[in-house]
Amino acid sequence: MKFLFFSLLFLSTLATQAQDQPGYYRMALGDCEVIAISDGTVPLNMKGLLHEKKPGEVASLLKQHYLDTIVETSISAFLVKTNHQLILIDAGSGSFLGTTLGKLRHNLAAAGYKPEDINAVLLTHLHADHVGGLSDGGKMVFPNATLYISQPEADFWLNPANKATASKRATPFFDPAQQSIAPYQQAGKLKTYVPGAQLFPSISTIALAGHTPGHNAFLLTSKGENLLFVGDIIHAGAVQFADPAVTIDFDVDFAGAEAARTKTFDEAAKERYWIAAPHLSFPGIGHVKKEGKGYEWLPISYMTVKFLH
Repeated sequence: MKFLFFSLLFLSTLATQAQDQPGYYRMALGDCEVIAISDGTVPLNMKGLLHEKKPGEVASLLKQHYLDTIVETSISAFLVKTNHQLILIDAGSGSFLGTTLGKLRHNLAAAGYKPEDINAVLLTHLHADHVGGLSDGGKMVFPNATLYISQPEADFWLNPANKATASKRATPFFDPAQQSIAPYQQAGKLKTYVPGAQLFPSISTIALAGHTPGHNAFLLTSKGENLLFVGDIIHAGAVQFADPAVTIDFDVDFAGAEAARTKTFDEAAKERYWIAAPHLSFPGIGHVKKEGKGYEWLPISYMTVKFLH
C-alpha cells in the first residue's frame, strides 16, 4: 500500500493540465443549497487498485465505459448552506497528493466563499484526500470552523500507537490525518460524535464502517428531499456499480466496505435519495437505480432554473 500511496504522487506529476475546468456546481435541495467543490483529479491505476471478483471484470467494465485502466478520478468536497450556516463536508487533499489536486480553496473562492466563512467541517473519514486541505503550514485553513469526526474514526487515526499495529495499507494515512487535524485540536475546535447522531437540525450521521473503522455518511434532509453524502463507499463508478463486491486497496476492511456499499445503494435506490460521492466524476451527485444484480448510476442533470425561484 505504501508503494501505491506514493505512486499517486508520481502519476499526478506526470499529468498535465493546460487549463483549469470550472470547479463548482450548485443544486437546490428543499430550503438548502448544496455546492460541489472540486479539489481536482488524480490518475489512479484501477487495474492495480481494485480487487476484482471475476478474472478480467475490471478491465472489461472499464472498456465498456470507454475508459483505460488509468482513470482520472475526481476528489470533491461539498458545501451545504442550511439554517444560516455554511457546512463543508470533507476538505480535499491540500498539498499531500500532488499538483493536480489541492484546488479546494481556489474553487471555494470561485463559488463566492472564503475559508473564514465556514462554520463547520464534517469529515466522512480521515484519509489524506479528505483532510489534507484542513491546514496549511501548521495553521487552520478554516479558522472559524469546528471539525466533526466520528468517535471510532478519531480513536483509530488520531492515536499514534495504532500506526505500529495497523495494516500496511493503512499506515501511510496516519501522519497526514494527525498533521492536518492537530491545529484544530490545539484550538479546541474538534468535536467527536457517536455514529448515528443528529449533528444539526437538517443533518444526521449514518455509520458506514468498512472503508475505515469510523467511516460515516451524512444525510441532509429538507422539505421531504434527501441527499446522502456517502464518502468513500465507491471509487470506481464504472466497476463498482455493476459489481458492488469489488473492493479497493484503500479499504481498511474489505468485507465491511463491500457490505456498506451494498446497504447504501439498496437504500438509496429504494428511497430515491440523491447521493453525493467525492470520487465519482465531478460533481459526483446523482441517483442510484437497481439493475439486475448491480446498480446503475444516474448523474444529475445540469440545472439553473431552480435558482431563479
